Amino acid sequence: MRIISLLFLSLIFSLYVSENKTIPHNFSEVEIEILFEDSISIRALDIYKDTLVGFGHNKGYGFLDLTTKEVFLADFEKDIFAKDNNWVAEQRAVVFKDNSFFSLGIGSPARLRKIEIKEKKEKIVYTETHEKVFYDAIAFWNLEEGIAMGDPTDSCLSIVITRDRGETWKKVSCKDLPPTVAGEAAFAASNGNISIIADKTWVISGGMKSRVFFSPDKGKTWKVFNTPIIQGKETTGAYSIDFYDDKTGVIFGGDYTSPKSNTKNKAITNDGGKTWELVSDGTGTGYKSCVQYVPNGGGKEIVALGFTGISISNDFGNTWQNISKEGFYTLRFINDSVAIAAGKNRVARLIFK
Repeated sequence: MRIISLLFLSLIFSLYVSENKTIPHNFSEVEIEILFEDSISIRALDIYKDTLVGFGHNKGYGFLDLTTKEVFLADFEKDIFAKDNNWVAEQRAVVFKDNSFFSLGIGSPARLRKIEIKEKKEKIVYTETHEKVFYDAIAFWNLEEGIAMGDPTDSCLSIVITRDRGETWKKVSCKDLPPTVAGEAAFAASNGNISIIADKTWVISGGMKSRVFFSPDKGKTWKVFNTPIIQGKETTGAYSIDFYDDKTGVIFGGDYTSPKSNTKNKAITNDGGKTWELVSDGTGTGYKSCVQYVPNGGGKEIVALGFTGISISNDFGNTWQNISKEGFYTLRFINDSVAIAAGKNRVARLIFK
């Protein structure tokens, strides 16, 4: 019995180590394989079971099969719902959850679609009409519960939440959210405004004020924390946020109208977002629209990209290498060395080496 118990404990330990392993990759270059080219612009993507890429583009949404490289494009100019005079088709917030794909339009009327992948059925699960409506990002905590965020239409960020697998969505009242200041909004640059670890959620704002909105309980309660990121103009602030674990996070941005500026455009936290410290301030890379931790990198390895190219840090963001001049808007990792990136006119596979 003692031997069996020891073997059982050894197995549990080995499984724990394998699930929480840290691998020093020290990447210094990237190989880029173009998978799809078209005239569309893509600022949001997600990956389903490592084989299917779903993306939002300036005319609708689409899918790319990574095995066959077949592409399907939903063009909302031909959509039965697109009968409004002020219809805005651009989709900049997408996510897979279970066997469903969600795609959210940026402007009024903002429509959130739920697409059943296997049945190929589509339905509208949320609609919002307002002159200021502009949605930026979407994510899920689990199979049942998800969140989308956007610019303020009132005195707070727009936060909508589902608790029933995305069938219905309800907007959170401003009385339950920290108030925004004049000119504080967000950038729909990469579907990178939300980061989730377990029940914890971080949402980044930008513009005249760039702060981190934090919920410890899946959107039930909220706090807000200041950041040292450049702010004070409509085009300044953090454009993307990512957390490696519930303590270690990074924000990245700058000013896209001054893309070479590398001052106050990147910061890290080691206390769950309560405080932020500038890194590589005045050195390294400038403006980027998307930042992601390298899986299994222990929080040391970070990739940031934008229309200015691809950069990587192997030391918690303290120094950066510019490893490609190829421009993209957004990326998501498949594993700890392969990611899918998208941008103007294309989707590509990135292999880090």
